[in-house]
Amino acid sequence: MSSRGQVVIPSDIRERLGLKEGEKFIVVGEDDTVILKKVAMPSFKNFDKLLQKTQQFAKEKGLTKADVESAIKRARR
Repeated sequence: MSSRGQVVIPSDIRERLGLKEGEKFIVVGEDDTVILKKVAMPSFKNFDKLLQKTQQFAKEKGLTKADVESAIKRARR
């Protein structure tokens, strides 16, 4: 580890995992173990399908636009 806390991931591991410059990681540490978990952007491939399911769920539960707006305001506090 460098004096700035930087760690080098060996090139063979970077290549095998397809890691590129600028990748983002979550770092978890416990006792003498450090884990790096790559953070991936969510896929929007099935976003429309998820949105439809969410809208159907809200309709079935009788949620209104005002209910959702109220929940958002509470969550932001």
